[in-house]
Amino acid sequence: MAKASQVMQFEETANEGLKREFKVIVPAKELAAQAEQRLSSMKDRVKIPGFRPGKVPTSHMKRVYGRSVMAEIMNESVGQAARNLSAEKQIKIAGEPKVDFTLGEKEIEDVIAGNADLSFMMKVEVLPKIDIGDFKKIKVTKDVTDLTDKDVDEAVKRIADTHKHYHGQEGRVAEKEDRLQIDYEGSIDGVPFDGGKGEDAYLVLGSNQFIPGFEDQLIGTKTGDEKTVNVTFPEQYQAAHLAGKKAAFKVKVKEVAPPEQSAVDDHFAQHMGMESLEKLKEAVRQGIGNDDTRASRMKLKRRVLDALDEEYTFDLPPSLVDQEFEMIWRQVNGEMQQNKQSFEDLKMTEEEAKESYRRIAERRVRLGLLLAEVGEKQKIEISQDEMNRALMERIRQFPGQEKQVYEFYQKNPNALAELRAPIYEDKVIDYILELAQVSDNKVAREELYKDEDEEILAKAKEKTTKKKAAK
Repeated sequence: MAKASQVMQFEETANEGLKREFKVIVPAKELAAQAEQRLSSMKDRVKIPGFRPGKVPTSHMKRVYGRSVMAEIMNESVGQAARNLSAEKQIKIAGEPKVDFTLGEKEIEDVIAGNADLSFMMKVEVLPKIDIGDFKKIKVTKDVTDLTDKDVDEAVKRIADTHKHYHGQEGRVAEKEDRLQIDYEGSIDGVPFDGGKGEDAYLVLGSNQFIPGFEDQLIGTKTGDEKTVNVTFPEQYQAAHLAGKKAAFKVKVKEVAPPEQSAVDDHFAQHMGMESLEKLKEAVRQGIGNDDTRASRMKLKRRVLDALDEEYTFDLPPSLVDQEFEMIWRQVNGEMQQNKQSFEDLKMTEEEAKESYRRIAERRVRLGLLLAEVGEKQKIEISQDEMNRALMERIRQFPGQEKQVYEFYQKNPNALAELRAPIYEDKVIDYILELAQVSDNKVAREELYKDEDEEILAKAKEKTTKKKAAK
C-alpha cells in the first residue's frame, strides 16, 4: 500500500462554491523509491529460475516485475491522493473524487519506466463549514396523552373481539359478522382461472377479506345454499392478469356460524397466558404506554428536525443531494408501480414531483450534515454494547434465520453502518433536546398517532409552488 506520508504536490486549478479541482503531482523520485522498496520486499517471496530465494538482484527484479509494481503504485497513489489532499488542505471531501489523467500513452510509459512524474486532475466536492448556533433558543412542543382505564378496557375488548368463538347453527340466515364455511370456484367469461378455487374456506362477513362486493352478496344465505356471486376485480389488484376483470363465483354455503363474544374475565385472561384479568390489564397498560412514548418521541424528534431545517441554511454538495434524490425517486417509483398509481393520483406532474422530492433530499442531506457536525464537535460515539443491542434487535425480527442474519451483518460493514446511523442520530437529537426548550402539549390519542410524513411532502410541494410563483 502507498504510505500515508507519500510526497505529493497539489495545485488548485478551480474553486467554485463547494467544488474544487486540483492538479496532483507525484514526483518520479517518490515513485521510484516506493518501487525500489516494494521490489526489495518481494525478494524473499518470489521464485525465479537460476536464483536462490532472497538472492535475486534488484536490477533483475525490476526487469521482471518493474512494470506491474509501478502500475500498482500509480493506482494506489490515486487512491491516496484524496486522503493526502484532505489532510494537507484541511478540507472534508464529500463523496468519491473524480480523477482525469492528463498524460498520454507515451507519458504514461515514461512514468512506468520511472523517468517522469505522475500527474492527474482530481475534482472533489467539499463539505460546507457549518456554524453551530445556540440550541437553547430552539422551542418545540412534545405531544403527550393521558392513558385512562377506559383506554385499557377498550384495548382488552379489542383483543377479545379478535378471539371470538363460532358455532354453526342449522337454518340460520347469514348476517354481518357471521362466519361462513364455503366452497367456491371463480371464472372469467366462463373459464376458471388459477387461484380462483377454494374448499372449506372460512369467511367472516364484513371482514373485507374477499373482493369488494363478494361478502355482501352472501348475506341472507343459509347452510346448503348455492349462489353465483358476480364481482369485478379492483383496477389495482395485485394479480395483474385479473385486475379490472369481471368474474363470477359459484359458491356453496356449508355452514353459517354466529359469533360468540368472549367474556372478558379471569378465564379469558388465562386463555391469553396471563394469571388474571388484572394482570392482563397491567400488560396492556404497559404496552399502550410504551407505544405512546415511542409515538411522542417520534413527533418530538420530527419537530426538532423541522426547527433545525428552518434555522440552518448552507450550501450542499450536489453529488450528495443527487445520490439522496435518486434513492428517494427509485423508492417513490417502485411504490407507485406496486400500487398502480400515476402522478395524477398524487395531484402533481412528474416535474413537480421531482422538484418536491428533491427538496426532501436537500432537507435530508442538510440535516444529516448538521447532525454529523454536532456529533463530531460533542464527541458523541456509539459503544459496542449499543451496536450489539441494535444487532440483536434486528436478528429477533427474523425468527428461524438468526444465524444467517448475524453472519450477513458480520460480513457487510455497510449493513452495520445502517444500524449505526439511527442510533447516532438519536444520541445527537438527545443532546440537542437537553438544551432546547421543550414544553408538553396534551393531545387526544388519535392526534398523537397522526402520520406526519405527508406534511413534509406537503411543505416541499408548497416551497416548489412558491419558487415557481417567484419565477
